[in-house]
Amino acid sequence: MLRRMCVSLAALAIAAAPALTALATAGTSAQAATARPAAVGAHVTVSHGALRNGGTAVHLIKPGSEPFNAHGGIAHEAESTNWSGYAADSGTYTSVSATWVQPKGTCSGRSDLYSSFWVGLDGYSSDSVEQTGTDTDCDGSTPSYYGWYETYPNPSFNFGDSISPGDTISASVTYEGSNKYLLSLSDKTKGWTTTTTQTVSGAARSSAEVIIEAPCCTSSGGILPLADFGTVNFSSSVVDGASIGSQNPVEIIMIDSSGRDKDTVSSLSSNENFSATWVRSN
Repeated sequence: MLRRMCVSLAALAIAAAPALTALATAGTSAQAATARPAAVGAHVTVSHGALRNGGTAVHLIKPGSEPFNAHGGIAHEAESTNWSGYAADSGTYTSVSATWVQPKGTCSGRSDLYSSFWVGLDGYSSDSVEQTGTDTDCDGSTPSYYGWYETYPNPSFNFGDSISPGDTISASVTYEGSNKYLLSLSDKTKGWTTTTTQTVSGAARSSAEVIIEAPCCTSSGGILPLADFGTVNFSSSVVDGASIGSQNPVEIIMIDSSGRDKDTVSSLSSNENFSATWVRSN
C-alpha cells in the first residue's frame, strides 16, 4: 500500500516518505534487517508524506499555489485535507519526538480505512519528509496496527515489532549531519525499540511536526478515508530539545472536500501534550 503521500494544508506543499521493515529484539535497539513496502492487505499501496492542498487528484501542491484557509480564532492555524496536529515551521530543525497511546480502531466492515500517527522533519513547506510512526487501519471489519517509516520520495516500509491498541509508542527523527537521519520507533508497553539510519540529500529541514494523517492513495491518486481511531493522546511533543508549543507552531486542521472537520485537535497543554478525536472518514 502506498501509505502517506498526501498532506494538503491549504497552501503548503508537502512530501511523502518511505519506510523500511525492521525486526527488533525486545528491550533492545535494532537496525532494520528486512525491508519491504508497508502493506495492509493486497488492495492498496499506502504512502505517508507531505502536506497536501487541493483536490484528490493532486499528489503535491507547490508552496504558495493556493491561499491558506483560516479556521477558527487563532492566528497560527491552517487547514489540510490529510494532516492534523502541530508543526513548527519558522526555523531549521534537527530533531522531533513524541509519545502517544496507540488508539483502537472501530471498523464497520463496509470499506478499508486508514489512520496514521507520526513525527517527522520536513513536509509542511518542503517536498521531502523524513518520518516514522504507526497506523490504526481497517481491513474491512478487521483492525490492524503496525509501525512504519518513510523518507519521501521513497516508499514506506514496515518498521518494528507487533503493536496493540493501548500500547505506549514513542518515535523520533534526528538529523545527524552529512545527510543522515536516524529514525527510531519504540513500543514501551511491549519493550521493543528499532532504529534505522537513512540518507536524504538536500532536505530543507524547514519544519518539524507531530501529525495525524489520512494517507494516500486511492486508485485516482486521492486521499484514503480516515479510519475511526476514537481519540489519540500525544505527550512529550518536543522539537530540538524544547516543547513544540514554545516554537510558535501551526495548528493544522484536517478537513474534507466540503470544509468539514475530519477530526478535532485540542489545544496544547504544558506546551507539548494534545489529543485528536475522529469525526468522519471523508
